[in-house]
Amino acid sequence: MEQYIIKGGNPLVGEVDISGAKNAALAILAAAIMTDETVVVDNLPDVRDINVLLQAIEGIGAIVERVNRHCVKINASTISSTRVDYEYIRKIRASYYLLGALTGRFHEAQVALPGGCDIGTRPIDQHIKGFKALGVQVTIEHGMIMTNAEQLEGNHIYLDVVSVGATINVMLAAALADGATIIENAAKEPHVVDVANMLNSMGANIKGAGTDVIRIKGVKDLHKTEYSVIPDQIEAGTFMFAAAATNGNVLVKNVIPKHLEAITAKLLEIGCAIEEYDDAVRVIGTEQLKSTQVKTLPYPGYPTDMQPQIAVTLAISQGTSIVTESIFENRFKYIAELVRMGANIKVEGNTAIIEGVSHLTGAEINAPDLRAGAALVIAGLAAEGFTLIDDIVYIQRGYENFEGKLAGLGANIEKVTTEKDVQKFKLKVS
Repeated sequence: MEQYIIKGGNPLVGEVDISGAKNAALAILAAAIMTDETVVVDNLPDVRDINVLLQAIEGIGAIVERVNRHCVKINASTISSTRVDYEYIRKIRASYYLLGALTGRFHEAQVALPGGCDIGTRPIDQHIKGFKALGVQVTIEHGMIMTNAEQLEGNHIYLDVVSVGATINVMLAAALADGATIIENAAKEPHVVDVANMLNSMGANIKGAGTDVIRIKGVKDLHKTEYSVIPDQIEAGTFMFAAAATNGNVLVKNVIPKHLEAITAKLLEIGCAIEEYDDAVRVIGTEQLKSTQVKTLPYPGYPTDMQPQIAVTLAISQGTSIVTESIFENRFKYIAELVRMGANIKVEGNTAIIEGVSHLTGAEINAPDLRAGAALVIAGLAAEGFTLIDDIVYIQRGYENFEGKLAGLGANIEKVTTEKDVQKFKLKVS
């Protein structure tokens, strides 16, 4: 089993290139199967979730050609089945985008209920509500979600809660529906906008993405396109907090600074210096980080996917900080691991009360999910001594070459598989 071994104490210094946004890319790849013509998608992150989704797309008969590590050509004219095998899909959450794409194009789909990180209940009731409003029959049997429609008809849909997944899924299906669809209380995240832009480049008629009202005029069919995925705001934010926690100086490149405003604001509050450029952000840490309060909210609020990273940084900041999680109820599972490293944190319901300590110490810990795993890597980089992290398969789901990028900034980190590898690393860095 692969693990990360880290020797903490080195400030991260240098430049890092951010990969394409995983959450946008997953939906964009689903959109690529909505035409008979060849679609080229560039700036894909080379991470496990993307590779699993591409396998699933191949599994239903589409032709997937890897142009290079970050670019793929998809021709879906050869799709022979609208049933997506559980073997692929149980591994990733965003499999449900294939529901919207297949239902939009073929008026039917069978997709296994999705997996992904266990960070709390993520119901698909809003997806189902949206599909039903478009005239789709939805049933759940034997662990599969099944959709069927004679015809897709545009409709006025009000989402009861802001849901990125439901917004994108309804948008995918409605792009090929008869008539007009309005989605109210839509999610405004950058990847919602990216998927709308991708669909529009294929001939869809979608307006208002990035606001809470999206208007879609259905078109008869979609056509080929070449599209480049936006940079990953969560990967960028992770490196920004890694710079802060290690008192480093890192230029985070290939980003859209506008997407990072909520993260940047918190870094400024805790005492970091920030320099913004057209497509890069520099974070300069300080030895005396300060406390703050943060509450996760839908975009443009502070992202839930960045909650563990700020909590790790606040654990070594002066004073008392309060972190409130309003999106997912299981998002504090990493706190027990952080406490083993010397953090002073109490969880009460959906709130973590963090008393800053002067330092963390290395320990053997487990990554409970994707973002918490990345945050625990930051903790290891900031801690004294050695940290060994298990279950890094979660981290590899969403971060391309994480250990390589960190090592490029001066971190002492390696991927290991045996006790012998661990001892070799310890000898080398001591």
